[in-house]
Amino acid sequence: MELHNLKPAEGSNRKRKIIARGVGAGSGRTATRGHKGAKSRSGFKSKRGFEGGQTPLQRRVPKFGFNSPNRVEFFPVNLDLLQHFADKFGTNEISTELLAEKNVIKKYHKVKVLGRGELTSSVSVKVNAISETAKQHIENKGGTVTLL
Repeated sequence: MELHNLKPAEGSNRKRKIIARGVGAGSGRTATRGHKGAKSRSGFKSKRGFEGGQTPLQRRVPKFGFNSPNRVEFFPVNLDLLQHFADKFGTNEISTELLAEKNVIKKYHKVKVLGRGELTSSVSVKVNAISETAKQHIENKGGTVTLL
């Protein structure tokens, strides 16, 4: 193989279709756009969600539900993750700052501890919210809970 006999793989290069260059070229006249109508004209641009004049789905389906502007979203952290942190970093004090530092959460996240998993060591936790079961588990193991 040398530079002068290199060529692309069979079927990898296709010739561009020449459109709107006269009837003799094969795709002249309507230039593969069909006959008349907005789509055949130059400058045609369809609006997002336009369904050809039929009432669009977005307007056919009724409004539903409500999103509260005052809703507070919490980042869920379970007991098994707290135990993992206690084992991995050898610390029994876990706070939102530590979680943010270790890239588990973002700085602006509010954290809620939930009760999934087992806790084997005593940990003290500083978070924004905690479930009742998680609180009981932590206090049964001799840990403390501080709400921010």
